[in-house]
Amino acid sequence: MKRFKLFIYFLFTCQFLLAQNPICPPGLNIADPTSRVWNDGKLYIYGSRDESLKYYCSYDHWVLSTSDLVNWEYTPDAFASKGPKDQVPFNDQVLYAPDILYKNGAYYLYYCQPGGIEGVATSSSPKGPFTNAKEIYLKKKNQIDPAVFVDEDGQAYYIWGQFQAKIAKLKPNMTEIDTTSIVENLVTEKEHFFHEGGYMVKRKGIYYFVYADMSRKGMPTCIGYATSKSPLGPFKYGGVIVDNDGCDPYSWNNHGSIVEFKGQWYVFYHRTTNGVVNARKACVEPIFFNQDGSITEVEMTSQGAGKPLNAFAKIEAERACLLAGRVRIESFSWDQANPVNPANNDQLGQLENRDRVVYKYINFGEGATSVSVRVAPGAKPGKIQFKLDNSWGAPYGTLEVPGGGDGKTWTTLTGKIKEIKGVHALHLSFVAEDRASFNVDSFVFSK
Repeated sequence: MKRFKLFIYFLFTCQFLLAQNPICPPGLNIADPTSRVWNDGKLYIYGSRDESLKYYCSYDHWVLSTSDLVNWEYTPDAFASKGPKDQVPFNDQVLYAPDILYKNGAYYLYYCQPGGIEGVATSSSPKGPFTNAKEIYLKKKNQIDPAVFVDEDGQAYYIWGQFQAKIAKLKPNMTEIDTTSIVENLVTEKEHFFHEGGYMVKRKGIYYFVYADMSRKGMPTCIGYATSKSPLGPFKYGGVIVDNDGCDPYSWNNHGSIVEFKGQWYVFYHRTTNGVVNARKACVEPIFFNQDGSITEVEMTSQGAGKPLNAFAKIEAERACLLAGRVRIESFSWDQANPVNPANNDQLGQLENRDRVVYKYINFGEGATSVSVRVAPGAKPGKIQFKLDNSWGAPYGTLEVPGGGDGKTWTTLTGKIKEIKGVHALHLSFVAEDRASFNVDSFVFSK
């Protein structure tokens, strides 16, 4: 009954979102997104759910699904590590990143938990509930992030590991691995910059192994890939697909997948929020393959799978794709017991002098000449400067933010700007006398 009530609540209140990044609404933090397209033509996301700002993940998995990358449906408690004993035999431990496959009329959800526990649960529906969980026996513990892949001949493979990935054939029952088939060092940190979070897909005879890539700054902020002519390797490093460095001052890791949906390929990944490493939100960007099978690196955007944001409709502050300084996207109203409560909200907070944020891309159409910003003024006054395409040019307008506030009471400020036409990256630069001088909730332009 609880599941039914929650589903109906989401269906009528939180199901419909614009095709923008992040794809999760305020209050719902889905990380490590594995993307799958099933026979019903829908795209599904399976990932970790970050429920706290103090630790990674949570005790349940939710499922996101869509028919068009615009309207998203959220199914809670698809699988849980707290609750009935028939669901999971390792209760009261958080659930890390999962993967899933379909075979022989059933959906198999592969999960992992602290202490090197990896297991599988089944369902007749891609949304769960997933039950009858059992542990998968692995020779080596302390490994995480299972990945699964079914080849064209029907053979299923299980991939796991941190710092170096391992692969083995799954037995026909899909719940056991053939320990005689284990291949060590499928990809490694030294040769392929592999950290964790593997995912495999095949396209035009090439096997793509996608994972958290440590090739930049010694941190796994990238989604990278390696290619091979066989699922068992050898794999050759291919490069970076997307890098989330700059999404938050404390961004540290990434984890994602690639999938073809309605003729277009996409990369799903996550961005950090709230100035911590463990409040992450799933995002999406279209990707493109070259004739040799390589993938062109794409940038993080605010628009995601959709068109540039409409300057004349409200743009939420959390759509920012790049942040510089101490500013972060933070949850200033967050009902943790109800992650998709419509009252949940995010803001640009912890603003300091010379901080800036970027929105890519915004369509100003035939011209905008004024802007309105919902702000919560702080004790001392500040300024918001509006710049186009780079942070060093002259501002198209400056909005004065008064002092004398508490940083919590919201007001809308409106000011004139130099006319802006067409599609641009929008840079907001901040002038502030105090740390955390004022907060920004949303903005909208007008003619």
